Amino acid sequence: MLRTITVGSCVSIQGTLVGNLPDGRISVLVGDKIFSGKPISTINK
Repeated sequence: MLRTITVGSCVSIQGTLVGNLPDGRISVLVGDKIFSGKPISTINK
């Protein structure tokens, strides 16, 4: 599943969900690197 996270105040990264961290952040895989950040909430209509 693709997820988008924010890293810092203005950088967004989209990648494959790897896992959830205890502090509420999630990890995503982009290529061969894993990034962790706050998930961008989705809007359900």
